Amino acid sequence: MRKRLIVSAAASALSLLLVVPASAADFQPGAPGVGDPYYPTYGNGGYRVSHYDIRLKYQPVTDELEGTTTILATATQDLSRFNLDFALNVSEVRVNGRAATFATSGEQELEITPARPLAKGSQATVVVRYKGVPSTVKKYGFTGWLRTPDGGIAANEPEAAWWWFPSNDHPSNKATYDVSVLVPDGNQVISNGVLTGTSSQAGWTRYSWRENKPQATYLATLAVGKFDITQDTTASGLPVYNAYSKDLGENADAARASVERTGELVDFLSGYFGDYPFSSIGGYVPNVPTRYALETQTRVFYSPRQFAKGANTSVVVHELAHQWYGDSVSVARWSDIWLNEGFASYAQYLWSEHENEGTAQQLADFVYASHPAEDPFWTVKPGDPGAQNQFSSAVYDRGAVAIQALRVKVGDEKFFQILKGWPTEHRYGNATVQDFQAYAEKVSGQQLGDFFTTWLFTPAKPAVGPGGAKPASLNAQAKDAVPVEPKSWKKIQEANAGHGEGR
Repeated sequence: MRKRLIVSAAASALSLLLVVPASAADFQPGAPGVGDPYYPTYGNGGYRVSHYDIRLKYQPVTDELEGTTTILATATQDLSRFNLDFALNVSEVRVNGRAATFATSGEQELEITPARPLAKGSQATVVVRYKGVPSTVKKYGFTGWLRTPDGGIAANEPEAAWWWFPSNDHPSNKATYDVSVLVPDGNQVISNGVLTGTSSQAGWTRYSWRENKPQATYLATLAVGKFDITQDTTASGLPVYNAYSKDLGENADAARASVERTGELVDFLSGYFGDYPFSSIGGYVPNVPTRYALETQTRVFYSPRQFAKGANTSVVVHELAHQWYGDSVSVARWSDIWLNEGFASYAQYLWSEHENEGTAQQLADFVYASHPAEDPFWTVKPGDPGAQNQFSSAVYDRGAVAIQALRVKVGDEKFFQILKGWPTEHRYGNATVQDFQAYAEKVSGQQLGDFFTTWLFTPAKPAVGPGGAKPASLNAQAKDAVPVEPKSWKKIQEANAGHGEGR
């Protein structure tokens, strides 16, 4: 009897270690979106991606793109089916080596049913083969792929991935990337991270890039064309890789005079934001008719029209500041956009101070006074602007003024601790405006709820200006009520032109 009891006890203990298979009823489809209030169908539920391996072949003459993306993911629920966001034509999908059935729905949903369902916590390798002409594909009435005279560009916000690789397209699911693209000899491929190698065969050259730090899908970029390449290092030894289309025309010199200062400006911003979070930096200027720039991770996209009025280091500062505020620390949802744009705009104020072209306080006072109380500018709430106002000038300008007001409220010592500590505290992660408020309160020792409500969440002009004083005229209608325009202001405005233009 004693022996039997021992065996039974051992068997019982062993059963506790075994994973009990889920029943068929436990396996459910993943949600077709992450539930972002601004873009409910963007991203997907039921899994998280850790890595994208993207291997493509691209013909610049015809704009034809074909290839295979391999996705490494982990199921976060028992999955019978899951979605990817994608717009091109798919010919085959495999999950863990087995052929999967697939269908499309909505504007960008690729619905995948694996041959065997995925248990919660299990690893999945998803292989998608596809082909298409991305510039001809429109979703929601627009295309995220920019055609150029000698190739194509993927650089857009809040979406661009659908036109060149299938993904879980929401900033809350960041991953690492390998991007390898085959193009006809004479063309170059620009992407994120570090160029790990090139190889040529039979008139074609393959370029392989790697971004080994977490990256949001909209920050992944691809550019194919004929570029002049410059390579250098910052004073601290960080590799700098810049590229310029060969046919930029009269904007070429101004673009170079701006973007070639990237290394210097990264070192400048590191003094305020802490150590640069990635393994390389740079930018590229293709021949496109757009006006906007975009903080694509480690390799910033600049429209040549950013330099139509001459060199503009302000736009370079703005996009480089995003490498900390927006790229390393990314929004948890798109309503948190102030954490990106307010701080990148404020970095321009810091650069203006450095260049003796207007202090941050002078710039904030100028913006505050330039907009009378009845101006619709004040009806946009930077802390939750709404999808239609996500790239409103108020998110940038009122957002930066709010940061200067915070500086005045907590004092320089605590303010600069917050400015540097925040990207360190949340490095490579995601965060909300509420998370930032909590962090600012912790560092400053002050309760800031009323302050953030006034500056970020109230659709009206704050009664007290960013300097902490109530102005004589809230309407600022009188000519003498508006301060003298700081010297840097026009360049800041030029840098921020084209917000939301990509869509």
